[in-house]
Amino acid sequence: MDNTLDNWAKMVPELIVTDISRSLSFWCDLIGFTVSYDRPEEKFAYLNLQGAQIMLEQFNEHDRDWETAPLEAPFGRGINFQIEVPDIQLIIERLNQVNWPLFIPIEERWYVADEVELGQLQFLVKDPDGYLLRLIEDLGERPKSTM
Repeated sequence: MDNTLDNWAKMVPELIVTDISRSLSFWCDLIGFTVSYDRPEEKFAYLNLQGAQIMLEQFNEHDRDWETAPLEAPFGRGINFQIEVPDIQLIIERLNQVNWPLFIPIEERWYVADEVELGQLQFLVKDPDGYLLRLIEDLGERPKSTM
């Protein structure tokens, strides 16, 4: 457990999952997050990856009723979580070792932001419950293309 989290993010999504053990294996072993703290009796974990923070909690129909609609797979439809990582290739290698499918394979993308373009290597992958993660490695910026 990595409970040395110095900077708490101002916004931290909490994802409802169907199996906390399976989700922790994906998020920690494959993606590279560490557990900052957990409450095993509540099947809850607070994760961190170099400042990217997320909470996971296993669904319990007898717990508080925070679900706004029935939970149906894939969870998180309409959202993807962009997470900046230092070495995107290392994560792809870990996913390949367990034959975890990529939703969108690795690609180089440049996004316009005012007068510059911001570059990143990126790929998308679904977690065990279908939440979509967009893992990126920063490529810096360049002048905006005129094409």
